[in-house]
Amino acid sequence: MHRAQLLARLAEPHTWDLAVVGGGATGLGVALDAAARGYSVVLLESHDFAGGTSSRSTKLLHGGVRYLAQGNIALVREALHERSTVLANAPHLASRLSFIMPSYAWWQTPFYGIGLKLYDLLAGRAGLGDTRFLSRAEALAALPRLQAQGLSGGVQYWDGQFDDARLAIALARTAAREGALLLNYCPVTALLHENTRLVGLRCRDAIVGQTYEVRARCVVNATGVWVDGLRQMDGAGQGKAVEPMVAPSQGVHVVVDRSFLPGEHALLVPKTADGRVLFAVPWLGKLVLGTTDTPRSDLPREPRPLRAELDFILGEAARYLARAPSPADVLSIWVGLRPLVRPAGDEADTGSISREHTVMVGASGLVTVTGGKWTTYRAMAEDVLERCMRSGLLPQRSAGVSDCLRLVGAPPAEAPAGPGVLAAPGAHLYGAEASVLAGLPGHGEELAPGLTVAMVRFAARHEYALTVEDVLARRSRLLFLDAALAANVAPAVARILEQETGRDPALAAFQALAQDYLRWPSEQDA
Repeated sequence: MHRAQLLARLAEPHTWDLAVVGGGATGLGVALDAAARGYSVVLLESHDFAGGTSSRSTKLLHGGVRYLAQGNIALVREALHERSTVLANAPHLASRLSFIMPSYAWWQTPFYGIGLKLYDLLAGRAGLGDTRFLSRAEALAALPRLQAQGLSGGVQYWDGQFDDARLAIALARTAAREGALLLNYCPVTALLHENTRLVGLRCRDAIVGQTYEVRARCVVNATGVWVDGLRQMDGAGQGKAVEPMVAPSQGVHVVVDRSFLPGEHALLVPKTADGRVLFAVPWLGKLVLGTTDTPRSDLPREPRPLRAELDFILGEAARYLARAPSPADVLSIWVGLRPLVRPAGDEADTGSISREHTVMVGASGLVTVTGGKWTTYRAMAEDVLERCMRSGLLPQRSAGVSDCLRLVGAPPAEAPAGPGVLAAPGAHLYGAEASVLAGLPGHGEELAPGLTVAMVRFAARHEYALTVEDVLARRSRLLFLDAALAANVAPAVARILEQETGRDPALAAFQALAQDYLRWPSEQDA
């Protein structure tokens, strides 16, 4: 997978069936589904695959318990089906997870328990485990570090969790296996129009600066929170103004040691003091606390938390954990931007804006998709391609090809289940490719727990990694798990990458980023 070969293929005079702009969950899902149907596909990402929102989720594959409370049964059914699809197609990167919802008032166990029983009923055969009503003793046995004072019982239910960034890389590699051409660090600089119709785009290799012209019958804008930027580019090409369709919101996550909530169960508080939701989720050997829902008017590549958001997360955690985490206990802080679809002419609060995705076709033929969530990336892709075919932008092809398409690295269906993403990072996350990893130089040479020299080489040779950030933020998740440790091993990772790629691996930029993931904002930070 040499970049020079990918760029040479991009330079060939060719009209692609489909050009996808954006290498997050949605764009990669569209590229894979289209390639699997036999379309010729090129995907271009301005930074790294899953470098934005798609690597900063709460790591949950869920049917949407909150949507059930809103009465959106259709959305819950779809998400439950897609949850089981991801678990089947990428069992090395996704696994089921037990949640405990504690009760501190007599009515909470029956109130939430009945709703979760309905959740089980909607899941049907796709269910991951039965909802159980727990006594006080059972709740404390499941979560021994739970705040015991006032606890009356709880409810246990099941959902899924996953490694979002590594799943994104698996989607990219599977799409490439199906014939798609994918390039990271290749931003789109212009859209090409003929008689107001969109016929392609111009892009630039961010590594060496070379510009390429790409012709395509259909262009899909899957740039997440940044979709309005490409829509404005499209409007400028037609001399038209474009009204924004995204109302961004940010969600903050804090990582602490697993000792604050040991065991294999997650904690879910459905309604905190100010009406939000609190998660405490075991993931890759650590504990993820979150999240928030704060409107933003800007779209930074690296959003930072507000002091009030961090105070909220730690303050709520202190109410439900026997030992309260302090700022000194925080190992990493990361923030994701959600692309919530803004209702036309509506200034609704982001907490009330729909999480459902939207697909629209502009006058030029630009297809834009935004909204939604990781769990339903494949259903979103099918919706996008259906809209493309219905609009005459693509020839008709049958759907459903990706439903049972196992991703690169998925072990054989009959193989026993591995430890999943509850366990600390390790070779199990490579699935069937663990033997390939074992054959690389440095397989037994550990740089940090769960990260070997061979894994860095594998990332460079097989997973499109070019920079230290690519490796330590998304091929390995060390930046998200322990930012200080990631900074310590970064120079060694940089040396290996330079050997593998012959390019500057941007070590200094990563060191600055790692400090941001550790920085506690002042009260004045906004």
